[in-house]
Amino acid sequence: MACADIKVNELDKRSSGQAFEIILSPTAEAIPEFPLSPKKDRSLEDIQKKLEAAENRRKSHEAEVLKQLAEKREHVKEVLQKAIEENNKFSKMAEEKLTSKMEVIKENRDAYLAAKLERLREKEKHLEEVRKNKESKEAEELV
Repeated sequence: MACADIKVNELDKRSSGQAFEIILSPTAEAIPEFPLSPKKDRSLEDIQKKLEAAENRRKSHEAEVLKQLAEKREHVKEVLQKAIEENNKFSKMAEEKLTSKMEVIKENRDAYLAAKLERLREKEKHLEEVRKNKESKEAEELV
């Protein structure tokens, strides 16, 4: 192409850059080698083959999408199952901890009550001894 076939228009000039519009003028030599419209001499068999191929691609794509969805659902199920198991495990551990804590509290309470009873028995015994001693002293003084 020659320089006479090109027309350049400056569109915009900025500090960040420039914009140009380049217009090529048509020439007799510039006829495209291929037609712009599609070929019309395609046979019915070619069209059917292409339609079948397109249908197969669509079905294949659909199957792939369904497979991915099934994998995602399975993953979600696994995650939920794992979360439920972790929750159950935590609940069981918390229950065991609480049970053991309550057992310790009960044992401590029983020990405390037993110690109290023992002190009361000892005081009762001591009081009984004091009474006996007092009675025996009074009996000696009377004799």
